[in-house]
Amino acid sequence: MNQIAVIGAGSWGTALAVLLARNGVHVRLWGNEPDQLDRMRQTRCNDRYLPGIALPERLSITDDLEEAVSSCDDILLVVPSHAFRMVLERLHPLLRDGARLAGAAKGFEQGTHKLLHEVVEEVCPGHDYAVVSGPTFALEVARGLPTAVTVASRSTALAEDWAACLHNDSFRAYTSDDVIGLEIGGAVKNVMAIAAGISDGLGFGANTRAALITRGLHEIMLLGSSLGGRRETFMGLSGLGDLVLTCTDDLSRNRRFGLALAAGKSRDQALAGIGQVVEGLQTASEVDALARRHQVPMPITEQVCRVLYQGADPHEAVQTLFRRRLRAEFNDGDLSQ
Repeated sequence: MNQIAVIGAGSWGTALAVLLARNGVHVRLWGNEPDQLDRMRQTRCNDRYLPGIALPERLSITDDLEEAVSSCDDILLVVPSHAFRMVLERLHPLLRDGARLAGAAKGFEQGTHKLLHEVVEEVCPGHDYAVVSGPTFALEVARGLPTAVTVASRSTALAEDWAACLHNDSFRAYTSDDVIGLEIGGAVKNVMAIAAGISDGLGFGANTRAALITRGLHEIMLLGSSLGGRRETFMGLSGLGDLVLTCTDDLSRNRRFGLALAAGKSRDQALAGIGQVVEGLQTASEVDALARRHQVPMPITEQVCRVLYQGADPHEAVQTLFRRRLRAEFNDGDLSQ
């Protein structure tokens, strides 16, 4: 993997491109905003998303998708879930025979509730695919702070290649073959982070946050298991690790979105204040639809959707969770929890 195309020049795409280039890989970073990319070429910095982080010499920048992927056998997709299929459809005719794909986006396809690997299988059949996921803030990765992720693929060789390519003294990558588990954990945790932000913004305190995180993990495990993910995956980096990170630190856009809602801002005002994609907003409705389809109870997700889409009062939504009927904490085989 001497040359890699990174598709998506936002904060996470740029951070991964910087990491790979520092590791000695020649990286072509593609974005769809020519003016922003011109500034990045001139300043050798993505000052919009990662101010103060110098772009390595091995990182080149382009807004030409064909140029980005030409002669590249490995492509890393780091675009929002709502744009994932559109970018793949543009990318597919440009792929070399045997080209391998990886994704570092977190979410579901809007409207279809499909996981992103399912979209890859539909649009780019025959190309191996890997998922990179874990508790990661782009700025901390770009600064070289210690970080660990998991790379999952049905191709053991592809997972191992990406783990080796990403690994350095401050970045550790584990491997897995549970693609579904990684994608579910990475997507649903964003909904829980919105809930945690709302709770903290209302001043409910650390006890409530701990309860939301714990029961949020339970919801992730119930849905993930019903869709084919393995329970141990949800206790790992891409499950519990990512959940704790996004629910407890204000670098999380989804948590900040919840804080803004608790402060009385409208959904649009909260989004405008963040200025970047908040994946949990779209993901909440997709998760709720999936949960209903598979008859999986997800009360936290349900209350987040009430706040986001039905105008429910955030304070009342949190209290509704605590007014639910009493029951055992664990009851294997009973999904009514």
